[in-house]
Amino acid sequence: MIFRSITRLLLKHFVCVDGPLHLHHHLFAPKLVPLRDNYPPGRLLCAPVISLLLLCATAHAQQVLGPGNVTSVNIQPQEVRLATQNGYACITAYSPSVIRVRMDKQAPGRDFSYAVVAKPAPFTPRITQNAEAVTVETESLTVRIAKKPFAITFSRPDGTVINADEPGLGTSWIGEEVTTYKTMQEGERFIGLGEKTGNLDRRGNAYTNWNTDAYGYTTGQDPIYATIPFYIGVHHGMSYGIFFDNTFRSYFNFGASNNRFSSFGAAGGEMNYYFIYHKDVAGIVSSYTGLTGRMPMPPLWSLGYQQNRYSYYPDTEVYRIAQTLREKQVPADGITLDIHYMDAYKLFTWNSTRFPDPAGMNARLGEMGFKTTVIVDPGIKVEKGYHAYESGLRADVFIKYSDGQPYTGQVWPGWCHFPDFTGAKGREWWQQQIRAYANAGVSGLWNDMNEIATWGQHMPNNVLFNFEGQPVTHLQAHNVYGLQMIRASYEGARSVAPNKRPFILTRAGYAGLQRYAAIWTGDNRSEEDHMLLGVRLLNSLGLSGVPFSGMDIGGFTGNPTPSLYARWMQIGAFIPYCRSHTGVNTKSAEPWAFGEEVLEICRNYINLRYRLLPYLYASFYTASQTGLPVMRTLALTDTHDPRVYDARFQNQFCFGPSILVAPFESRENYAPMYFPKGRWYSLYDDAPEEGGREKMLGLSFHQLPVYVRESSIIPTQSLVQHTGEKPADTLFLHIYNGAVKNGFEYYEDDGETYDYEKEGFYKRLIRFEPGTLTLEPPTGRRSSRFRHIQLILHGFEGQEKITVNGREEALQQSTVAFIQPISRFDPQGEANPEISCKVRKAVIPNGSEKIIIHL
Repeated sequence: MIFRSITRLLLKHFVCVDGPLHLHHHLFAPKLVPLRDNYPPGRLLCAPVISLLLLCATAHAQQVLGPGNVTSVNIQPQEVRLATQNGYACITAYSPSVIRVRMDKQAPGRDFSYAVVAKPAPFTPRITQNAEAVTVETESLTVRIAKKPFAITFSRPDGTVINADEPGLGTSWIGEEVTTYKTMQEGERFIGLGEKTGNLDRRGNAYTNWNTDAYGYTTGQDPIYATIPFYIGVHHGMSYGIFFDNTFRSYFNFGASNNRFSSFGAAGGEMNYYFIYHKDVAGIVSSYTGLTGRMPMPPLWSLGYQQNRYSYYPDTEVYRIAQTLREKQVPADGITLDIHYMDAYKLFTWNSTRFPDPAGMNARLGEMGFKTTVIVDPGIKVEKGYHAYESGLRADVFIKYSDGQPYTGQVWPGWCHFPDFTGAKGREWWQQQIRAYANAGVSGLWNDMNEIATWGQHMPNNVLFNFEGQPVTHLQAHNVYGLQMIRASYEGARSVAPNKRPFILTRAGYAGLQRYAAIWTGDNRSEEDHMLLGVRLLNSLGLSGVPFSGMDIGGFTGNPTPSLYARWMQIGAFIPYCRSHTGVNTKSAEPWAFGEEVLEICRNYINLRYRLLPYLYASFYTASQTGLPVMRTLALTDTHDPRVYDARFQNQFCFGPSILVAPFESRENYAPMYFPKGRWYSLYDDAPEEGGREKMLGLSFHQLPVYVRESSIIPTQSLVQHTGEKPADTLFLHIYNGAVKNGFEYYEDDGETYDYEKEGFYKRLIRFEPGTLTLEPPTGRRSSRFRHIQLILHGFEGQEKITVNGREEALQQSTVAFIQPISRFDPQGEANPEISCKVRKAVIPNGSEKIIIHL
């Protein structure tokens, strides 16, 4: 208003000699003169007046504009539509525990999201209003929308405030930038936000979401590769989630440089967020993945060990690696090929000298029990005669400048065009191209450079993307490019083999990426603190709806020490995607490359992973059904215990629901560990530990501290060298004595098809209550691969018998060793003593009836 008033005043006295003065387009019009007849024509307007005009324009552009007061209210069955003095809002009750808030300066336009796949659940909230506010009530929470001015407060039904707009700030715009400010509660913590560096508790820090090719990123660098604008707030025994669904460059502030508010905002687009409330963090994660989708079951082979480097070539080197893994009895399921398999780095090609017969090579690897994954980048080289380039031009699938010319950026092959994955035409073209990989026997696609990355790292903003028929600029499409690339890869793989699960891996993505791919944390460093950062990144991804994640074991840049590699492999055995990888011009980084001792350590922990596959696979099934992560920060279950956020303990995590892992730097000899509430058993010798306390541990190069929660049910199998090899027909069911109830949903399917979607599975609920173990009758159309169950009882010292459905069974005293002793490597050839658990065992048939075992 001030700007307009001064402008009108100036226009009363000055006129543009060359024509009318249009302030929005001609602020620099050169010939302004007063209307007085005696003023020399053509004389320039004095500098102070021009400066005043520019100052007014700047002040107008940078004005902080809030919604103002509510001017009208339209109540619908599940939403409230409001107009305010300066904008519009729509509040939707998506479910009893999820509320959507949508705001803009203009009336709401197209309602579209690449992330959200769920529709509002039909139910009837109670919506009322008076002169001061509109109130939306569900069984889980109450939303109060104040009218003077517009502001939102989320409360529990008893009136306890969960989250509220900060008075005086609320939501506002500065130009096109939109931000919502929330009152920061006393002692409030913030966790999640996807692939973000730093501590588990993000309070005091600010973050930017802009997918970035972050080669060799530091432990505090931000942003890096992926955008998941979803976080969880924790305070006063409560927790809530906020998912800000805006694909522009976005910003999150959790009390950085201020002690008043937390905030989230974006450089453009709507204020569009989902508020989620549950009594526990697990419920929040489950609701979030209910919105954005859950992962399908992965192919079983992708849960095995994967061997990679940049790069294995020629094919004889690939055979050597595969053969050495088998000779040294290091279980493995996958070998990954980096960009050197291509002809001059051109996508959809093979270097005919290095790989003269790709299909034959992959068939031979398949006979050895290996699956092949190859890297794919989005850049298509600009080269006449190159089939992908010519095909892409004919199909008109490349992203373009605003003048219609294809955008050209430089990456590995040279100057490239890039498919527009935000349009159906671009995705369909990609799906046709990747058929060549399936025809060559490739099982996995590793999507890289999809941030979108180009040399210079600065794609122009005037590049346009289809965005499902509603073209937008790079500003809005950048963060979803990787998501849409993996969508095209996933859908393409399924179109080739509709009933075969593909393995898709990605470096970049946006919220919802779990529907299509696993993610790994990019080009990390061979450093101790990077190893522990990787743990926190994976834990944060798990809180953010992405259960299938991994990091480059050993580090991508640099060369790990033997002790660092061994420790990283120990940790890697307990992460969802287990892949060793290293960069070009680094030393060899296979398990045998660091000497015999490290080889034995690596073999021990990879063996352990393969024995734990029934437990791991069931944990992935849980993730596919509930969204809960496989790798779980302690904040998931012990959310309000301040010690889990302590920097000394923040790296600890649970592998599935029951196995507690404590990562430490390899050079440490002693370190503190925190045991959460309950009772814990050492994995290696069953030594008990009481929870709720800290303990200083003596650390061993040979062992990673791993513990099992009381009352746990851990299914294991006999050792195999790859997942295509059948284990013995006995399922080992480890039962850990405890004072609390527990349940475990055991799960099997064929590991490769989608038949499980049609009940082609074997599922059995196993329940532990102190003194009793119950195996409910199995469900599904599939039979178990195991004919027998060996009960292995931990913590049942002195017990000599059990009853199985009323029938008495004697228990055998025995021992179980989860890892083998490491050789001493001395001239006498003496071995280290075996570390084992003293247990009681009994074998029972794996029948389909309900089995009740009194312990």
